[in-house]
Amino acid sequence: MRKIFFIIMLGVGIMSCEKEDKVAIISTQYGDMVVEFYEDVAPMHVESFKALTDEGYFDKTTFHRVIPGFVIQGGDPNSKDENRMNDGTGGRAGKFFGIGREDDPNTWTIPAEFNDKDHVKGTLSMARSKDPNSGSSQFFVCHAPTPQLNNQYTVFGQVIQGLEVIDQIVYSDTPRKQNPSYRGPDGDNPLEKVEMQVKLVNRSDID
Repeated sequence: MRKIFFIIMLGVGIMSCEKEDKVAIISTQYGDMVVEFYEDVAPMHVESFKALTDEGYFDKTTFHRVIPGFVIQGGDPNSKDENRMNDGTGGRAGKFFGIGREDDPNTWTIPAEFNDKDHVKGTLSMARSKDPNSGSSQFFVCHAPTPQLNNQYTVFGQVIQGLEVIDQIVYSDTPRKQNPSYRGPDGDNPLEKVEMQVKLVNRSDID
């Protein structure tokens, strides 16, 4: 009987390890942001972000849009090249969620999962076009509360460590900060690239 009990408990322990809560560490030259996920309200967005992270998709991409009092935005693979003008135009979902052509990953997007989570400082949310179901790899982190985005963009996580890193990134020098009348598409793109590396770790590893 004791052997059976031990085997059962061992199985429970193994299952617990397999299901251990994962967080993301977004590393930049300004420091690290640790992000927890809201899988309960945005499971597809979390799954996509984790899949792309496991691919190394985000590594060497940049925060290509930084607006004080609003957001820092990144995750576009186009930001890896030297053409600033195409930043913000690329990206795809981490798997096929029924939108796009299943045989062409570059067409994959994520259905909207709007929820009751507010956009506050440190909120991780999905960028999109006018189409609510156009989320891909581009995401943003709020620099300040932005209630105008609530229920309009999918919140799928929150920065739980490293809020001060957002403050440093958002004040990076940009063409528009140098010249408020600048109207180029790269107006809010830092003149010095703010590159990221993203990895998933067990929450217990950061406590």
